[in-house]
Amino acid sequence: MQTIDRAMQVIKVLAGSDTKRWFAISELSKECGLPVSTLHRLLQSMKQHGLIQQDSDSKFYSMGNAWLEYGLQMYDTFDFVGLIRPEMEKLMKIVEESVYFSKPNGLESMIVERIDCPNNPIRIYDQLGIRIPLNIGAANKVMLAHMPQKEAISNVYSLVTEDEREAFLKLLREIRKQGYGESHGERTPGTSSVAAPIFNHQNELIGAISIGYVDLNVTEERKSLLIEKVIEYGLRISEKLGAK
Repeated sequence: MQTIDRAMQVIKVLAGSDTKRWFAISELSKECGLPVSTLHRLLQSMKQHGLIQQDSDSKFYSMGNAWLEYGLQMYDTFDFVGLIRPEMEKLMKIVEESVYFSKPNGLESMIVERIDCPNNPIRIYDQLGIRIPLNIGAANKVMLAHMPQKEAISNVYSLVTEDEREAFLKLLREIRKQGYGESHGERTPGTSSVAAPIFNHQNELIGAISIGYVDLNVTEERKSLLIEKVIEYGLRISEKLGAK
């Protein structure tokens, strides 16, 4: 029982910061009130089970992927999915494109839901569970733009080179103001996406909904429709989750 209590102390520290994602063992020792030698043995055991991960260069620790994997296994047991998936399906039928729901995870995002259009023979296929750096793609930029400022800036400084940061931060301010993000050919040439943020009942950012499409013969009128609809459904989903 003592081992479980200590492990949960570690997890609470790793998960408890809005801006800090990686911790040195000395920091964890101080926060948890445990000797470094005791903590080292505990961390090695937790790492074997995927509960934490360790950066090979800095040797710092952060939350492990096991938490997300277990969370996704429970995903369908919550009304959360029952609220989001039907709206994604409605949006897919209107725009006849693939619709995605992404969640932030440290310096990356993960696609946790995708609704494909069966009537569209040309589609973008992004695999569920794929990890994408937060500075790439419409969904990720819109999430960065709507994160708490300190967290967003910390992530940008970790992901974006110094000579590009000012322009990138300006872009994030524009995305936040307009309420949607765009991406053109960043991951796959000839493809684009538009995205809007999703918030929960505490008005906290929980993810983004996005529409992926192939650029071939897409008119400005069509692109305007996709932007209009992704904003509309981002708001609809947020309202269903209790956002105000």
